[in-house]
Amino acid sequence: MAARLKEHYMKEVRRKLQDEFKIDNPMAVPKIEKVVLNMGMGEAISNAKLLDTAVEELATITGQKPVITRAKKSIASFKLREGQAIGTMVTLRGEKMYEFLDRLISIALPRVRDFRGVPTKSFDGRGNYTLGIRDHLIFPEIDPGKVDKPKGMNITIVTTAKNDDQARVLLRELGMPFNK
Repeated sequence: MAARLKEHYMKEVRRKLQDEFKIDNPMAVPKIEKVVLNMGMGEAISNAKLLDTAVEELATITGQKPVITRAKKSIASFKLREGQAIGTMVTLRGEKMYEFLDRLISIALPRVRDFRGVPTKSFDGRGNYTLGIRDHLIFPEIDPGKVDKPKGMNITIVTTAKNDDQARVLLRELGMPFNK
């Protein structure tokens, strides 16, 4: 069974985008390519156990095993050495990507306190959108009783859109709650 958000894209959103942007070729219609979740753990420099819990929690949220990211260069003022583990990330594609986006849009984002929508200024100029989350406890998969410390994360939605306007319309049609 296909993901609910993917079916919505195939049946309705794709046709709307094709009409709105006057795209003749259906393969040229903007779509979501991948979703990248990144959890930077600066405190992992002094406490390596924090990284293990971050990997476990990110795996619970996404249903996929995260990769540990390492420092590219040494920075003495941060007591950081090249190759030291400082974060974790996951790249979602296909069905898992659509399932995650559906849960993010319909369940997790409405659980944010005083939520008024996500900012519209977080596009990068090439049609990709990055959203910062301060607390990963908005995801229902995480048990708040087992979490020692709330962690933030960045969620980057990579699209095939040519510009930010196409990406904004794509995400709005998929249900992303942009603020006005």
